[in-house]
Amino acid sequence: MRDYIIEFIDAKSVEGGAALNTLRAYRNDIEQFSRFIHPRDIEKASFEDIENYLVKIKTKGYTPKSLSRKISSIREFYKFLQSEKIITENPAGKLMTPKVGKSLPRFLTAQEVKKICATAKSAKNFSSIRMNVMIKLMYSSGLRVSELVALPENAINYELRQILILGKGSKERIVPVTKEVVTDIFEYLEYRQRYIGDRKSNWLFPSISSLSGHITRGGFFKNLKKIAIKAGIPTSKVHPHVLRHSFATRLVNNNADLRSIQKMLGHESITTTEIYTHITAEKLSDEVKKYHPLQQLNKKQNDN
Repeated sequence: MRDYIIEFIDAKSVEGGAALNTLRAYRNDIEQFSRFIHPRDIEKASFEDIENYLVKIKTKGYTPKSLSRKISSIREFYKFLQSEKIITENPAGKLMTPKVGKSLPRFLTAQEVKKICATAKSAKNFSSIRMNVMIKLMYSSGLRVSELVALPENAINYELRQILILGKGSKERIVPVTKEVVTDIFEYLEYRQRYIGDRKSNWLFPSISSLSGHITRGGFFKNLKKIAIKAGIPTSKVHPHVLRHSFATRLVNNNADLRSIQKMLGHESITTTEIYTHITAEKLSDEVKKYHPLQQLNKKQNDN
């Protein structure tokens, strides 16, 4: 069983160019299903086995998005087994993926981001100065957290103020970086040199304790939460992806070209980027409800 899963993951990595996080999700989902049907071999599973598994996990509070992903993982796995002639019939072929409604991304205001950055920078230690730069990079350039933590030291062209990013599926893209952030990076590099000392590191944001050699996603998230608490920002509003969403929302609200935003975010499809236009529409709707004279009149009449 485990060999089949490994072969499937290898195929998705080599042939499909799937990202590391996607590969981990595939493996976790399929191994979870395998444990459910044990001692039955995974290649001998039936459609009823899969249905029973889905009924079971639906009771565990998984979101529709998570359920949809698990169904997709199982379907892709059995499609692979069939293509390799390990099985003749695909038990997951008739699986229906539940529709997942698009939720609007949360975002922080410019004032909230400035407050978080000011709090980080005020500590004047390596970890805090590093966080200040990382937060500003996400907010000003729209990087994914996985791209941010693994930035090589030479990824930034300081003269052109551009960053070369290795994104999903090992696809490269170039995004601009602001003059203010470049200034902060130069200040940070002095702290970085003192931090690494005689050691060598190819990473812009090194970590001595991390096996990867750079700060981890979890480490960044943990530090971000701590800074948010000190800044008086509710931690429920703060997440690494929120900074990326805030970048895109700010550009949309300032009438930036949607195709340009798509390129900067590294989205495959423009439809993924278009979700940020809904944020603007929802914001306008809220403004109308709050300030339009007819709304005010209706409110007065209801109060009376």
